[in-house]
Amino acid sequence: MLYSCEDIAARNAAIAREIAGLDLSNLLIVAILKGSFVFASDLLRALYEAGVSPEVDFMSLSSYGAGTTSRGQVTILRDVEMDMHGRSVILVDDILESGRTLAFAKDLMVARGARSVHSCVLLDKPGHRSADIEADFVGFECPDLFVVGYGMDVAHAFRELPFVGIVEERSDRK
Repeated sequence: MLYSCEDIAARNAAIAREIAGLDLSNLLIVAILKGSFVFASDLLRALYEAGVSPEVDFMSLSSYGAGTTSRGQVTILRDVEMDMHGRSVILVDDILESGRTLAFAKDLMVARGARSVHSCVLLDKPGHRSADIEADFVGFECPDLFVVGYGMDVAHAFRELPFVGIVEERSDRK
């Protein structure tokens, strides 16, 4: 296990307090699916506890397709339904690695008239950045490992794990 349920809950509460300390009126949280759905829901509950009541929308973006390596091009699979014009937007994603997906989403929200666009990620893997973007709110800096759980998957498995774990190669040697 890389990050326990307790570690994640404590970090979510801290991030929510950071967000609550900002003056973000007309706040909209946009969860980038699929990997962020658990993080986004727990963060929303933490925001409620911190006295923040944002509206919520969802978008699904892909730069991976069925593989585990980014293709370098971002595709909108499901777009937001709400108008961004004049809103404070926080994009919530599971992991910031290459940065292409988050940079694409941020540019899209700005182009659609958002007053401000912040980003919040559970995990930051800075070693593979190919886009010029940093997250405004980060749960944890993640080592260069393949991780699953807490909404993140490998071939649609392990999203249900309540913690972030590491995928290890297993040897059949005895």
